[in-house]
Amino acid sequence: MIPEHIVNRKGARSFKDLNPEVIEYLNRGLIETANLMEWLAVDQLKLLKLILNELDKSDWYDSFYEAVSAQKKPSANSNTKVIGTTFLQLTEDDNILKHLASHKSDVPRCWAAYWAGCKETEITKKLNAVKPYAADPHFGVREVAIFASKEGIIKDLDKAITILSDWTMDKDENIRRYAIETTRPIGVWTKKIDELKENPERGIGLLEPLKSDSSKYVRDSVGNWLNDASKTRSDWVTFVCKQWEKDSNTKETKYIIKKALRSINK
Repeated sequence: MIPEHIVNRKGARSFKDLNPEVIEYLNRGLIETANLMEWLAVDQLKLLKLILNELDKSDWYDSFYEAVSAQKKPSANSNTKVIGTTFLQLTEDDNILKHLASHKSDVPRCWAAYWAGCKETEITKKLNAVKPYAADPHFGVREVAIFASKEGIIKDLDKAITILSDWTMDKDENIRRYAIETTRPIGVWTKKIDELKENPERGIGLLEPLKSDSSKYVRDSVGNWLNDASKTRSDWVTFVCKQWEKDSNTKETKYIIKKALRSINK
């Protein structure tokens, strides 16, 4: 039984505020991280060793340790990717993938997202593989789903946009948000999409259905997408916002427009 004060914590705001008891639970894979600070603090190799024991694959640990140690600039993000892709190199056993993907801890689910996303090269299969992780209830897993698919989206942009346009109609706000966030021209911590920086109109089919979305999570992403585009194509973003202002007189659309124009109106 996890103590109530652990379950109901808000998450530390800085490393110095991290509770050693919380870190112990995190490193044992017994709880999810509550915020980014906790996610960064997890000792992924320590957690991995426990999970490999669960899987009766403790002899794999050295391969993971060597892969993580070989990095020039290791980080929580890069460790997540290295561990996920090392799983892919070591096995094709879907039962192991399922074990990670259904784990109580969000960190193994992040490894699984990389494994699933990197396993497939064809964009339709890649997006279908990461979709469950894009819908994950945990913020960290949803972000890793973006990291695991962004390069594939850039390589086959037209087909990706066609597929993701259907996702904008999904009842799950996480899926709708993924369709926008993963195609942001600049984005956060991911590769820029130069084609959409120069020709953002190619993404209008993604944005248009969500211009008055009921979810703030989605609206934030749409506004940020347009704000990204305004750095290189302020003319187009201004045009879209004026058009939306005419076509959709809702508080949701007004919220997006304000967010979209924040760099232009500085």
